[in-house]
Formats: sequence, structure tokens, C-alpha cells
Amino acid sequence: MSGPSSAGNDPAADDDVPDAAAGTAPARLEVVFPPQLDPTAWQRRHAVGEVPSRWPYGLDGLRAWASRTTPRTLPPSGSLRARAGRLLPRVTAAPRPGTRDIGMCWDENVAVAMTRLARRPEMFCGVIWVTDRHGPPDGAARATLHALRAMTGVWVISRAQVEPLRELVGPDGPRVSFVRFGVDGRFFGLQPYPDRPVVVSLGNDRHRDVETTLAALRLVKQRRPATELVVQTRSAAPGSVDGMTVVDRLTHRQVRELYGRASVVAVATRPNLHGSGMTVGLESLASGRPVVVTGSPGLEDYVEDGRTGLLTAPSDPAALADAVVDLLDDPDRACAMGVTGRHVVEERMTTEHLVRGLAGVLGLAARPEG
Repeated sequence: MSGPSSAGNDPAADDDVPDAAAGTAPARLEVVFPPQLDPTAWQRRHAVGEVPSRWPYGLDGLRAWASRTTPRTLPPSGSLRARAGRLLPRVTAAPRPGTRDIGMCWDENVAVAMTRLARRPEMFCGVIWVTDRHGPPDGAARATLHALRAMTGVWVISRAQVEPLRELVGPDGPRVSFVRFGVDGRFFGLQPYPDRPVVVSLGNDRHRDVETTLAALRLVKQRRPATELVVQTRSAAPGSVDGMTVVDRLTHRQVRELYGRASVVAVATRPNLHGSGMTVGLESLASGRPVVVTGSPGLEDYVEDGRTGLLTAPSDPAALADAVVDLLDDPDRACAMGVTGRHVVEERMTTEHLVRGLAGVLGLAARPEG
């Protein structure tokens, strides 16, 4: 796909998602990144095939929606540049009269720094972690909430977060929208289904359920000894553990190669609202692989149970193992699920679809090509 894609025929579209605007004022957009996701370095790596998309999350696609779109990388927290920036914020030229001046970032952690170091008249951010936070607020939580209330609008990539976030920011807070996540369908392309059974489990975020994953894969190994198992986790030393190959860090190319080898991709998560596992799920589907994943709220927007994968109950290794073995024992069904998943990603869950949704949140209009 090239250019902005239409999601107007998506039957699962949410009424709370603003459509991409038509005839709005021209906009100058600054996309703010944390230091570890420097888009200049990312673009160099993309040029040699190391990472998906020209900018992280495909946000370079917003260039088609604003009259001027520029990236900005924040200095490391605590650095001299960061401290100086709080005292002497960077001065930028005022936009032309009638032009909107917008800043945006991917998540609430960056939003805190954006409000201090890269403030704009209009600001937007995504929200990932704050709706799963429990306990009394500490200083960091209060700073996050203050930053969110300073936003013009915020978005989430899990429907389950919408109402909790609205309650958190309050009735006078920014508008909360749901935007469906998307992945680079060119980098993660459809791969031939393998001849030998391989189960892959990837992902290291804070809501991964490592205990359930390892217990389930041990059951799979007992029932289907010929199956190769590869699991990513920081909770065990690299090497073979009970017949599994355990890895910690992987490059994007290594991840893509593992999807190519996998018969099934399995992900177990602890209860959460932000859709832990959706990135691995979508990359797997884009590669033509069915996924077995814990059915956390919001995941049904990404994995269709029985059609593109299987959803299982949380903290249930036996159910996860049963679902994996069912697909290993029926490779034709597993392959068909993966192919269907690839079609679904192409229809509504690529980075182009994601960018169109974000453009709607920002109230941007597509620019004529050329």
C-alpha cells in the first residue's frame, strides 16, 4: 500500500474515532520521539532493511496529512540538554497565520517530557500504561496525569482503555479516541508455512505471563516431543530450558525470521487493558501465522477467535497448550488461519491504517499528492 488508506468500510470502526478531517486549516506538525527511538537513526536502519517503517510506528506517514511534518528527538532524561531545555525551552518560528501548530508523541511517558521541552499550542499523545496502574498515585503518576490533562486529545489502541481513561482525565479533560494499531505489512510479509512444527513465543513487556508461557510450552513438548520451542524472556538464562530455546533480545530481522519458522505463535499475558501482545499478534498475522493469545479485553479487535487465531483464558497453561496442540495437529487449518490473518491485516491493520486513524484524532486533512 502507498499513501493514506481508507478504513471507511471497516465494520469494527468505533464511533468515537474522529474521521480524517476535510478542509481543515493547514498544519505544522512536530512528532516527538524519546532518545532511544531517534527517527534519523531509525530511518538509516530502515534503508538497509533492519527495521520496519521509516520512522517508529510508521509515523512518517503523517507527512501526507500535514503541510509540514518534522521529527524531534528529546534529549536523555537528566542530561544537561534536558535540564537546560526546561529552563530555556527551544524557540521556534511562529507558523504562518491560519496554520495550526501541533505536537504529538506515541505514549504518556514521552508526553510528560513533551510538555516540558517541546510544548506546542496543540498537543496529542497516545496512552498505553496508565490505565493499568494500580495503587495510590506517586510523583510520576501525578506528572503523567498533569501531562495528559494538558493534551488537546489523546488516543488508545485498546477499546478497553477508553472509559477508564475518560474517568482518569475527567469530564473537562481531553477527548479520548480509540485508534486501531497497525504494522508494516511490507517488512512483515506473508511467508510460506513451514514443514516442521515450531512454536514461538515473543515479547518482554511488563504484562507478559512468563510462568504460564513456560508451563504451557512444557505441556506442548510432553505431548508433541518433535516440536521445537523458542521463547523470548528475561526470566531465564539463555540456552535450552526443558527443551526450549530461550532468547532475550532480538533484532527486527531476527523476529521476522522466527515468524517464518513458526507454525504457531503463542503469547500469554497477565490481565491488562492496553492489549499486551497485540504487536506480536499483528506481526505474526502479517507473516501468515496463527496466534494463540490470552484473551485480554480489547484483543478481540486484533485476533478473531477461531478465524485468525485462538483466544484462551488467563493463567491457564493447559488451555494455552491445548490450543497450540490443536493447531499443530491440523497444519492445514493453522495455515488457513494465518493466510486469513494476513488478509485482515492488509484490510485494516497496517501502519497506513494506523496513520489515517491518528490523522483523524489530530483533525488533519489528506494533502493532494504531488
